[in-house]
Amino acid sequence: MISIFGSSLISLAFLLTITSLGLNLWYLKSKDSRVYVAGRNAMISACLLTFSAGGTLVYALYNSDLSLTYVNKYSSVFTPTIYKISGFWAGMEGSLLFWVFILSIFAIIVLYQNRNKYVSLMPWVTIVIAIVMSFFLFICLAFENPFAPVDGPIKMGSGLNPLLQHWAMLLHPPMLYLGFIGFTIPYAYAIAAMATQQLDASWIRLTRRWSLFTWMLLSIAVVMGGKWAYMELGWGGYWAWDPVENASLFPWLTGTAYIHSVIIQEKKNMLVRWNMILIMLTFTLTIFGTYLTRSGIVSSIHAFAATDLSIWFFGFVMFLVSLNIGLLIYRHKDLNSQNQLDSFASREAGFVFNNMIFVAMMLVVLWGTLYPVMTEALRGVQIRLGPTWFNQKLIPFGLVLLALTGIAPLLAWRKTSINSIKRNFSLPIVLSFITGIITFSLGIRKVYPLITIILIGFVLSTILLEFYRGTKARLKSSGENIFNVFITIMDKNRSRYGGYIVHIGILMMFLGFTGKAFDQEADVSLSPENNTVELAEYSFELKEYWQESPNSHPKKRQNHKAEITSIDIYKNGAFYTNLKPERRIYIDQNSQPHSEVALKTTLNKDIYIILGSLDLKTGMATLKIRLNNLVSWVWLGTLVLIFGTLIALLPNRKLDE
Repeated sequence: MISIFGSSLISLAFLLTITSLGLNLWYLKSKDSRVYVAGRNAMISACLLTFSAGGTLVYALYNSDLSLTYVNKYSSVFTPTIYKISGFWAGMEGSLLFWVFILSIFAIIVLYQNRNKYVSLMPWVTIVIAIVMSFFLFICLAFENPFAPVDGPIKMGSGLNPLLQHWAMLLHPPMLYLGFIGFTIPYAYAIAAMATQQLDASWIRLTRRWSLFTWMLLSIAVVMGGKWAYMELGWGGYWAWDPVENASLFPWLTGTAYIHSVIIQEKKNMLVRWNMILIMLTFTLTIFGTYLTRSGIVSSIHAFAATDLSIWFFGFVMFLVSLNIGLLIYRHKDLNSQNQLDSFASREAGFVFNNMIFVAMMLVVLWGTLYPVMTEALRGVQIRLGPTWFNQKLIPFGLVLLALTGIAPLLAWRKTSINSIKRNFSLPIVLSFITGIITFSLGIRKVYPLITIILIGFVLSTILLEFYRGTKARLKSSGENIFNVFITIMDKNRSRYGGYIVHIGILMMFLGFTGKAFDQEADVSLSPENNTVELAEYSFELKEYWQESPNSHPKKRQNHKAEITSIDIYKNGAFYTNLKPERRIYIDQNSQPHSEVALKTTLNKDIYIILGSLDLKTGMATLKIRLNNLVSWVWLGTLVLIFGTLIALLPNRKLDE
């Protein structure tokens, strides 16, 4: 029964989406307001049905309704409740429904917000959303139906993959989908602006918060994916330039360029065509990234199994590319900017260079990701480019980008005078020079980490200088205390100062990235007879080992048994901490083994231990021990980035001078 009910919801949602598409096209010709209202109501109904279909699947997963093939593959009676719900996005069928589920929520928000506004734009916005929704609903209905019944006798469910049973995977996929799908809205407004020739900055103002909010969610998703990889994959890092990791980076890079670039159009009416290209490219890359993960053309631990969907996704990507290029050609005269770049020594130029670096980085990542596919097609042999290649190519770009983050705020709009350059750059350069001397004296000799820390000092000083100047000017004019002045300037220009806080978060993340150059690791074997090993200033001692099972620990080990070692850690001879790495065997995953990382985190260093194997008879344990430097700064920087973005998202208040 639930199979028929869920499939019916998807079918009706698809039909109503097509109906909405047709009615909105009819309205554009007839201008009959009744047709417009009917088209909007059809879209709202389709969204509600899609939302209901998603809720039905969650209900089936929660209750382990094993009559559905999808539930049988990604849930079981042994699976913890929270991971039953995360099964919604764990597999191909559920993830596609989850995509359109999120889009339906966004669509309802947009339609409600603008129910009595922007009548010329909204039919086109609805048409674009309807096209995207109908594509995904069609795929769900025709090829990847999550409500397909089990063919044959109902068996015990397989349960969720152990790699996905981690708190970060409760956040990473939803955030990733929210980030990917959220770009549909500014893209829809961009197409509407093209169709109606309303190509001033008004459509950008309408979507500024959408774009910023979407970018924030995608940023969180990328970092949460790194956190999951760090904790669950057992290789000790958070980014490996995996094809699916890269797929999430494509739209993030161009989306970051876009949210910087639109500032120029809003303030100076420049880069009109470029901004249109950026948002078109960003949305198309979200679909292309989805295609990569579901086509089977790239090899990745993160990718879904290969299916017949590749031709459909490829066709949809080609449709979007053709639509984008066609509109850009058709409206090429209307996309000319009123103003041009006056000087390379200007803030506008800084934003342009910033954009060029982001797009260049995207192209490098795209080339490196698709290189194995191209070599296999041309030479019959798949040649993969590893992390070393990506790091060699992208670190210089990253350093230039970091420098531009500090340079741009010091430049004036239109043109910066020589005297202004001397006045604005003197203090940051001196402070960065001092930072370099201190860093070098502390023994850091590697080139890239040294340059990175110097640039961090430079950019941080420029940001603090901006806060200082704003606070000083307000103090002179208001006579308020410094705390109230600081709050006031933040309130008066939340977008500007929120952006500076975001940049501070980015600096913290860059500091975390530098720690990678100083990581240490060792593969060791410990036993009761030979139970101690040393690495750097730490000593690791095997104290005991044991096994836990569902019988012995029914609450803690619902769906697995675990082999556990207890490791005492000493720092410079004194007891420091105890860690208990585990090796789990999952019952509902055909006894699939999985190592559970043991981690001691501090602000400057992580002690990271993985249990490879344990012989319960002899006590012989094989371990990988890693000392990872400054990783916490990556996670802390993300929190600061989120805080800054939330400030920038708030509307500016009209405060008295």
